[in-house]
Amino acid sequence: MARRTNTKIVEKPIADLSVVPKIKTTAYNDINLNAWKEYDYVKTDTLWEFPSRLKEGGHSNEYHGNFIPQIAQQLYWRYTKENDVVLDLFFGSGTSGIEAINMGRRCIGVELKDELAEKVSEKFTAKQLVTDVNIICADSASELAKKKVQARLDVMRKEKAQLLILHPPYDDIIKFSDRKEDLSNCESTEAFYDGFEKVAKNGYDLLEDKRFAALIIGDKYHDGEIVSLGFECQERMKKIGFRHKATIVKDMQGNERAKGKLAPLWRYRALMGGFNNFKHEYIMIFQKDEKHLRKIEKLNKLVS
Repeated sequence: MARRTNTKIVEKPIADLSVVPKIKTTAYNDINLNAWKEYDYVKTDTLWEFPSRLKEGGHSNEYHGNFIPQIAQQLYWRYTKENDVVLDLFFGSGTSGIEAINMGRRCIGVELKDELAEKVSEKFTAKQLVTDVNIICADSASELAKKKVQARLDVMRKEKAQLLILHPPYDDIIKFSDRKEDLSNCESTEAFYDGFEKVAKNGYDLLEDKRFAALIIGDKYHDGEIVSLGFECQERMKKIGFRHKATIVKDMQGNERAKGKLAPLWRYRALMGGFNNFKHEYIMIFQKDEKHLRKIEKLNKLVS
């Protein structure tokens, strides 16, 4: 439309009637809930099966006990936003850090073994080790580790981490070092639980309120019976104040190493011993909720 004014043609602006669809997300991820059907690659069930271990994108399987990269991917899609900081208190071979780089997140990893921390740092560039991945060599249960993590968070301009990952040793199944602080060297399973609880408490204190924690763990057999490491660690997490959100069963076929080659022997042992061979581990999801913790503390005071 145009109108004539003093012999000049003045164009009358036409209103832009196009509507830009709004993006609806949660406070803890970048998933657009208005387009939720497009995220079919993000798992929301309690059975995770991966036919093989992801070996690209900087990943390798040279270290006993590391979890498969697909677990990190699923956790990051569900529970982090771009540029969030992931805190891994059992950093190991660095799977959580590698996938943080691949997916536009950042990571702080705490590793007990000096030599492993040094070796894993070689997987990252000098720039990445300054800006995106920080590897701290310390005992994750210690106050020193907690202070070092907080210092790194300050440098990364974050008050707290946005996701906590805990992948402890499965008690004494694999001995990772000869260090007494190593949870795989505990004198008893009860001591293992106590040590794990100290690490988890540090993680709770360093995690942002309303954000999530993932515990990756399996069970073990000892003296002819099953020891439910996962469920006792779950109770320790709840004791600290975490809210339990989900228990996921993960098929172990993607990350087994030696046991796959010895399958016939393990089958014979199972038939002879009356037990079943493990083909799964757990991924337990928790949420930090300070309001929920205050309720628990109030109830405990009333009971006592």
